[in-house]
Amino acid sequence: MDYLKEGLEKIGFGSGEFFGIKTLPIGEIEGKIEKYIKNLQEFNAKFDLVNTDDHDEIVIKHILDSLSAVPAICKEISTRFPTIPDGFTIADIGSGAGLPGIPLATVLPKFNFTLVERMTKRCAFLENCKGLLSLENVAVEENQAERIEQKRFDICVFRAFRPLEKKMTKVLLRILKDGGFLAAYKARSEKITEEMQSLPSVPKYKVLPLTVPFLTENSSGEERERNLVVIEKN
Repeated sequence: MDYLKEGLEKIGFGSGEFFGIKTLPIGEIEGKIEKYIKNLQEFNAKFDLVNTDDHDEIVIKHILDSLSAVPAICKEISTRFPTIPDGFTIADIGSGAGLPGIPLATVLPKFNFTLVERMTKRCAFLENCKGLLSLENVAVEENQAERIEQKRFDICVFRAFRPLEKKMTKVLLRILKDGGFLAAYKARSEKITEEMQSLPSVPKYKVLPLTVPFLTENSSGEERERNLVVIEKN
C-alpha cells in the first residue's frame, strides 16, 4: 500500500485547496515528501531526529500526523484573516526534525515559515532539507522561544513540544502578533483539559479533533487520539 499517496488523498489534498487556500498539487507533494523522508532516514541516527527509520512509520506517525491539521489551520486562517497580510509568517517552535514545519511549508507554498530550533546540528539538517526540497518559503533560525522578539509571528505551531505551563504559554503568546493564534498538536482530550486548567489564567482555546489516516482511524486505543489545540492571543 502507498500510505503517503492514499493518506494525502484521505486528508483532502486532491482538491488542491482548503477553505480557499491553495495547496501544492498532490503529485508534487509526494515527490518532495519522499525526498524529505529519505533525508530523515539518512541523518536520523546522527542527529537523533525521529524514533524510527521505517518508511511507512515515518509517513503515518510523522508526515500524515503533521499534515492532518492542514484543513483546520486553513479554516482558522481564512476565518481570522479574510485578506492574508503581506509578510504572513507561521513559526514552527522547537522544530527538531522539521515536524510539522517542513510538511506544512511543502504543502502551503504561499505562506512564509520560520523553523525555530535551538540545536545547531538540527538547524544544519533543516537547512539541508530546505535546499533539497527547494523550499523558498522557509527560513531556519537557531534560537529559543524565550529569546524571540515580541509580536513577530501570525501563527505558532508546535508538535512533540514540552507541556504547556505558565511561563511557556506566556512566552508563546508574547511572540504572536495581535489576532494570531497558537496551534498545538496534542493527544488525549482529557489530558488537554488538565493541562489548560492547570494554567493560572486559562486562555481562550478550542480543541479540534484530528483524523490521521492509518493512525487514528478504526482504533479504540486512547494513545492514538490526536487533537489540535487552537489558543487565541487575548
